[in-house]
Amino acid sequence: MTDVESPAYVAGHGLLKGRTAVVTAAAGAGIGGATARRFLEEGARVLISDAHTRRLKEYEALLAGEFGRRSVTAVPCDVTDEEQVRALFETAAAEHGRLDVVVNNAGLGGTAELADMTDEQWSRVLDVTLNGTFRCTRAALRLMRESGGGVIVNNASVVGWRAQAGQAHYAAAKAGVMALTRCAALEAAAYGVRVNAVSPSLAMHPHLVKVTSADLLVELTGREAFGRYAEPWEVANVIVFLASGYSSYMTGEVVAVSSQHA
Repeated sequence: MTDVESPAYVAGHGLLKGRTAVVTAAAGAGIGGATARRFLEEGARVLISDAHTRRLKEYEALLAGEFGRRSVTAVPCDVTDEEQVRALFETAAAEHGRLDVVVNNAGLGGTAELADMTDEQWSRVLDVTLNGTFRCTRAALRLMRESGGGVIVNNASVVGWRAQAGQAHYAAAKAGVMALTRCAALEAAAYGVRVNAVSPSLAMHPHLVKVTSADLLVELTGREAFGRYAEPWEVANVIVFLASGYSSYMTGEVVAVSSQHA
């Protein structure tokens, strides 16, 4: 899609050493999988979750081979199912005694003109992307409130700021994630929890190529200041920053990982 070279991969610096993290939608491809790997490289213990059980287990095996079996655990979870969300966070608390970081990465897109969009299309995108983030944030806050601290990082999108044809449901959901982040941050500050979000534009991975036309990918890439799409690990680096002590005075912020702020 672009001839502009990506930067060199950045080595870990132990920024999350000893912390326990949950990352949703982390079955290998995309930002979730990249975030799980980056967290492991930074010294965290990571529970990865996803609704795609087979891919999740495969990625668990891959990461365990690199970082050790005690460092990574896979817990299947569909974020639209409250019982599965509860089980995910109960597992984190039971296995590690506390929960330090949660990355709400689960989201669902799709393209449909608003006049032709069905209730099912609208509701499905909102249920995964916004309601799923709500369910996981609520579960995380209940644990972190008891333990006295933690960090939540939500995955929003530049589409939550700017309009894109065919994306009314996705844009509404991501704008909702931004608003949820800001409101949760105000409530959570009282018990030492920070809540922030990243807002990426175009982070390339194999699944995106399968579901997006080549013409649209070229158009979206052309909007970027660097003339290229982001690598998923570049977004994950910003998530690491927000999860680490380097962002200790940041909460309620939505950080654009893109030149397309508006």
